[in-house]
Amino acid sequence: MATQPSIQYISDSDGNPVGVIVPIDLWHEIESERETAYLLKSPAMKARLLEAMQRQEGIPLEDAIAKLDL
Repeated sequence: MATQPSIQYISDSDGNPVGVIVPIDLWHEIESERETAYLLKSPAMKARLLEAMQRQEGIPLEDAIAKLDL
């Protein structure tokens, strides 16, 4: 079983919580979920994301770089 990330709470001088420190891996996960939720608010973007999830073929990275002229 995976261990839970250690979240640290920051309090002011009266003991009121004013912030948190979270491990970077957890932060990246939270940000990713927020971005996905934002994108899913748009019906067009939701359709594109669902289509992309179903896609089975792709192009090699080198071809994508060439097409983007990078």
